[in-house]
Amino acid sequence: MLDANMTQQLSQYLANLREPIELVASLGDDPKSAQTRELLEEISALSDKVSASFDGDHERKPSFIVRRASDAEKWVRFAGLPMGHEFTSLVLALLWAGGHPPKVSDEVLEQIRALEGDYEFEMYFSLSCHNCPDVVQALTLMALNNPRVTATLIEGGTFQEEVDQRNVMAVPATFLNGEMFASGKMGVEEILAKLDGNAGARAAARMAEKEPYEVLVVGGGPAGAAAAIYTVRKGFRTGVAAERFGGQVLDTMGIENFVSVTYTEGPKLAAALEAHVGEYDVDVMNLAKAEKLIPASRPGGYHEVQFENGATLKARAVVLATGARWRNLGVPGELEYRNKGVAYCPHCDGPLFKGKRVAVIGGGNSGVEAAIDLANIVGHVTLVEFDGKLRADQVLQDKLRSLKNVDVLVSAQTTEVTGDGERVSGLVYKDRESGEEKRIELEGVFVQIGLVPNTEWLKDSGVALSRFGEIEIDAKAATNVPGVFAAGDVTTVPYKQIVIAMGEGSKAALSAFDYLIRNELAEELAEAA
Repeated sequence: MLDANMTQQLSQYLANLREPIELVASLGDDPKSAQTRELLEEISALSDKVSASFDGDHERKPSFIVRRASDAEKWVRFAGLPMGHEFTSLVLALLWAGGHPPKVSDEVLEQIRALEGDYEFEMYFSLSCHNCPDVVQALTLMALNNPRVTATLIEGGTFQEEVDQRNVMAVPATFLNGEMFASGKMGVEEILAKLDGNAGARAAARMAEKEPYEVLVVGGGPAGAAAAIYTVRKGFRTGVAAERFGGQVLDTMGIENFVSVTYTEGPKLAAALEAHVGEYDVDVMNLAKAEKLIPASRPGGYHEVQFENGATLKARAVVLATGARWRNLGVPGELEYRNKGVAYCPHCDGPLFKGKRVAVIGGGNSGVEAAIDLANIVGHVTLVEFDGKLRADQVLQDKLRSLKNVDVLVSAQTTEVTGDGERVSGLVYKDRESGEEKRIELEGVFVQIGLVPNTEWLKDSGVALSRFGEIEIDAKAATNVPGVFAAGDVTTVPYKQIVIAMGEGSKAALSAFDYLIRNELAEELAEAA
């Protein structure tokens, strides 16, 4: 199961085990069970602190639990093979069960251990889902630190019948005590916030105690991370308030155009950004969604940013880097059938539509790439483009048109997503040349029609926005409000690319530096007068 490189790396990791751990498998006679046995035998052979047994009797086969030998009440169960993106999750489960400390704050661990009540989590993932590991690892951490929390992590491809019965059409999908708990990417802090009603209030109280910053970066994507690194290196007290650190990069799969890096993946790049920011004295506040900006009354004064949790932060200069999100179709049925056949991440949810008929809406690079990827998994793909021609790079178009199980519709306006109340059953579109309305029978719709900037919270701030809702900036990344700068996909800068966002974040930081050294504190000016 493990190649030589993986074996060597795993052997090095297992050397960090402090206590013995047990792997207890429940297996059947199927090939996946045989592979699971092989995997566990290989793992146990790499460390004398790991033992594997195959006498489990759990109903899900194949599956296995990971637990500390001295504390059998705390365990996590993997159902199916946690390979692909989830191999790292398995390694972390082994390390945490063996006493290796997780890289989370003591406050988070205390919050996990203080949870009252019984929580039985079941979570479905796919091996190609780059959003799933965060949820898998968060639930693993919780289960291994609180005996009243159990986590069963299920690879959907192995348990397809179960996935169909529970109408799981998007991953990660998390159930709690038999009921749907959440769909989508979540970290441990987000899960705890949903379980612990006082978590938001405590976070707001901590934020309210913060001293004013010289620079506050709102947003934690590539632009925000770059801005924070540049300002803190200039010696400024810097804070980063982000709804989720990493931003939309966390939802990006393969990255092949990041200069000097031949290939990487979004979550890996986001982790690298977080680690780089962590090298400096930057005050990072996660799960902090900005709600209102109140500009300073005079240059050099303090701007205020109000957050959804009720907290307010102050700073002499602000860098807005709140990024963008996937654009919705805005047609009947889209919201009703979201996660019931309507999806936005082909890498995450594509495996759940194996052998089925799907549509991809959008003829740009993202849409065509999605259609190409899905064609290798699903039964048939129909690409639907509003314009009279595709807008993707020609090399992608050529690849798409070479695939036998793909149809391309242009001049086609999607007007409705239809379903039976439980799941998607079709798509209605209007032929823009003939005016005729047509219907496609299918089981899935993947929406890939571009981005919308996250600027709704700035509508009454005085910050100028374009007709598309983007923050208008000049050549120095400055907005029309003195002391307020902006960078990345949220701005009018063309070409929404990671490398461009990083450069713009750096530029905004240098402009903030220039602004601060030219504008004294308003209080100091008042005293001098």
